[in-house]
Amino acid sequence: MENSTHYEVFRLAAYGDIGRLKYFYFALVTVLYFVIILANALLIGVICIERSLHEPMYLFLCALFVNQLYGSTGLFPALMFYLLSDTHDISLIYCYLQIYVLYTCALTEFSNLAVMSYDRYISICYPLRYNSIMTPKIICGLILLSWLSSFFLIAIIISLSLRLQFCGNILNRLYCDNYSVVKLACSNTMLNNIWGLLVTVVYVSCTIFPTIYSYVRILQICLKSSKETKQKAFNTCTPHIASMLNFFFGWLFVILQGRYETADLPPILRTILFVYFLICPPIFNPFMYGVRMVKIRHSCNKVLGLNPGT
Repeated sequence: MENSTHYEVFRLAAYGDIGRLKYFYFALVTVLYFVIILANALLIGVICIERSLHEPMYLFLCALFVNQLYGSTGLFPALMFYLLSDTHDISLIYCYLQIYVLYTCALTEFSNLAVMSYDRYISICYPLRYNSIMTPKIICGLILLSWLSSFFLIAIIISLSLRLQFCGNILNRLYCDNYSVVKLACSNTMLNNIWGLLVTVVYVSCTIFPTIYSYVRILQICLKSSKETKQKAFNTCTPHIASMLNFFFGWLFVILQGRYETADLPPILRTILFVYFLICPPIFNPFMYGVRMVKIRHSCNKVLGLNPGT
């Protein structure tokens, strides 16, 4: 083991010295955070208020928007603080708390998107049995499973990281991520690596593969169905596929940056790619679903007192 020190703080080196540009970045981040809160909170409120939206698809969407608010709160307040601060030190405890929030948000997002694909699969492939399968008990169970499984798995990851001793405390990041923290460890990280790999394999197996299967089956059914059925499937599945790809590629950018050297990329591009999955989906999804899904759009117009025909 190399010489280790008991560090109380990590230093987030990615902020660097941005001079007066910090006020511009702070204003930009503040506007983005405000838009995320407004857009997601609006759709959560509309879905809760409008009884016509108390259907499985919209309840799963509501859970998705709640998770996006949760994840954004794990990033934006700290980001806003450090942009204006002259020091970029983050305490060990808050660093682990931020990792916990952001990682549970990511896993819950994968789970929510998989559950939504299952809902579309049942709706399109078994329309006559849809209401008997997607009962309120099943809906609540799937939403709770998405959250509780991620909370449990990431709690184990954090507990494994808490036991580590570190040889350094410089994180070349805008926020804490577990991979960067573990790389600073002098102590044995085999358990961390094994558990991280296991969680990745489990979540890929339990979310991405069932999602792919669901859409393959939906495609098979649509090829044999009427034009009306195809149009219904297109209208309800397009926003989900778009949000799924948007989040998947954003998370892929983070994984690739953590494991491969990206020093050749411009710093601003590295920064954008690293925060993409925490900024773009929470902005993109509410507008995508709000515009593409007619019932949500009409309900928003009704709640806001706008002309329903707009």
